Amino acid sequence: MTDVVGPSAGLGSEIIALLTARGLRIAVAESLTGGLLVSELIRSPGASAVVNGGVVAYNTALKASVLGVDAQLLATKGAVDPEVAAQMAVGVRVALAVNGIPADIGISTTGVAGPEPQDGAAVGTVYLGFAIGEAVTTSAMSLIGDRDSIRSAAVLASLERLTMLLR
Repeated sequence: MTDVVGPSAGLGSEIIALLTARGLRIAVAESLTGGLLVSELIRSPGASAVVNGGVVAYNTALKASVLGVDAQLLATKGAVDPEVAAQMAVGVRVALAVNGIPADIGISTTGVAGPEPQDGAAVGTVYLGFAIGEAVTTSAMSLIGDRDSIRSAAVLASLERLTMLLR
């Protein structure tokens, strides 16, 4: 597994500080990044006060059964789709509720790291989902590189986008 270091290390700490200052909690749903994103968040001291946890729903069926992604959407579009990313971000807030209280923020990653295309999507196709309160947004990216570099770039982009949304 590639350890994500460099620019993302400071972003994780900044996100933890922003969440702490605002009294917000976050939950993470990952497919493409396989746990790298939540790992970057919990690297920072104080993360346990604001990070509910992470779900690695690598198998497509888990996106429906654990995260509540619409099974028909998965059947027709596949797992690599912006609406899937959005539903993963919304669903993880509830799936990782603490004492019945959903997380304030849900973030998700889905895409194709390669080496082969998946669900009709090219290698490097990545969708990020962000659910902050009732606002749900997605980001689409087309990345170039090997599996590790695509996954690392998706983590960095997730952290950058989340930092921007929290500022």
